[in-house]
Amino acid sequence: MAKSSSTSAQQSSEGQKFDVVLIGAGIMSTTLGALLKELEPNWSIGLFEALDQAGQESSDPWNNAGTGHAALCELNYTPRGADGKVSTAKAQGINEQFTVSKQLYSHWVKSGTIGSPRTFINGLPHISFVWGDKNAQYLKDRYEAMKAQPLFSDIVHTEDHAEIAEWAPLLIEGRDPAQRIAASKFDTGTDVDFGSLTRQLATHLGGNGVDLRYGHEVQSVKRGVDGRWDIKVKDKATGDRSVASARFVFVGAGGGALSLLQGAGIDEIKGFGGFPVSGKFLRTTDPTVAEKHHAKVYGLASVGAPPMSVPHLDTRFVEGRRTLMFGPYAGFSTNFLKSGSFMDLPLSVRPHNLKPMLQVGKDNTDLVTYLVKEVTKSSSSKFEELHAFFPSAGSDAWEMITAGQRVQVMKKNEKGKGVLQFGTELISAKDGSIAGLLGASPGASTAPSIMFSLLERCFGAQMDRWRPKLEQMVPSFGRALNDNPGLLSEVTADTVKTLQLQP
Repeated sequence: MAKSSSTSAQQSSEGQKFDVVLIGAGIMSTTLGALLKELEPNWSIGLFEALDQAGQESSDPWNNAGTGHAALCELNYTPRGADGKVSTAKAQGINEQFTVSKQLYSHWVKSGTIGSPRTFINGLPHISFVWGDKNAQYLKDRYEAMKAQPLFSDIVHTEDHAEIAEWAPLLIEGRDPAQRIAASKFDTGTDVDFGSLTRQLATHLGGNGVDLRYGHEVQSVKRGVDGRWDIKVKDKATGDRSVASARFVFVGAGGGALSLLQGAGIDEIKGFGGFPVSGKFLRTTDPTVAEKHHAKVYGLASVGAPPMSVPHLDTRFVEGRRTLMFGPYAGFSTNFLKSGSFMDLPLSVRPHNLKPMLQVGKDNTDLVTYLVKEVTKSSSSKFEELHAFFPSAGSDAWEMITAGQRVQVMKKNEKGKGVLQFGTELISAKDGSIAGLLGASPGASTAPSIMFSLLERCFGAQMDRWRPKLEQMVPSFGRALNDNPGLLSEVTADTVKTLQLQP
């Protein structure tokens, strides 16, 4: 991206001109906006959001279940390889990224960018829980592999029913004492309300010169004759249409990002498609139940189920209220956003992505079968899954809620074959003037690391000048903490104190 010389948004006959336009007011856009405002206070930034406030789609706490992904308890990040060994590589990568997130949160708390830590983050044990001989052996092997890594050295493990009952009583209530079970625990986990964090960042941006436009739907992004990006916007309240322009555009519109990037016509989006999956969760706000569980507990996904379907029984703190959730139960909708259209999927099909999408469908019949079974599953069957975690659960205390949409990435691999990817994908034009994010988990939890990658790609000329400030924001910036135990200890002590995460 060419360096901007503009110091404020300019109004022209064609519309408002910005240095940067952010599309979507979720955790990704607000994180990037907060970073850029600190790095370049004089840059003009416009933010357009179709809904009436920030963080209402995938960043909303009820649409973003399982928040605080640190790879401490999510078993799909520590697979057993063909050699029989449990690999911790992916878990290390995600944990490094979440540690970066906590450092940036700490910086924002200290600088007053956001409020009290308790308004968006709480310390919470993370527990992995399994039953059966094979699964118990896997969890023991995982414990040994993780214990050897500095990032995970505080893990503890047991197969003792009484000890697990002390960690998470609901896992043991009503359970057969003869059943072999196993659990691993970290006391250093967290629960994050990304809706609250997003809205606090948006408020900060609005108070520091960013032009926030809620209720404004971006309909297209096109390259202008002057080389800038023209953003066509509709005011949903009045129906008025306008055009803004920007030197740089970030498309952080969740499931809506694919169509906008396709419309922008950049080569880098060719071959990409999206596979939408919705989710449902059982939720209880009954204090007699919720107060007896203080942990995120993750199990193993059923055979044939995608990684995003890993069952978990989670304590959640939403707007200061303590609740308990269990799920997910997968569903299917052609919407790319919870507030989107059923035409989102068919309208995303292009000549360049049709073949990869068909290949994904052909090679993932087990996923299709799984989704069909999930959609047609009875209420009693869904409660049976809850009973595997919480044997004495009563149905009267629980309600079924629909969580947000997740659009999984379909793309060509290095051999040109269509594959389904569970994760996030940062797409950027070759000249760095536009970028966007596709995909889902671990998404929000690793937003700072994803945005740092974006800065490297799209603002490379400024990185040497920005690096001292970035290292002030995140002391471990550019360094792997697992390889620096001393720095890891310093960073951990600081974030625990600042974010009030003492166990």
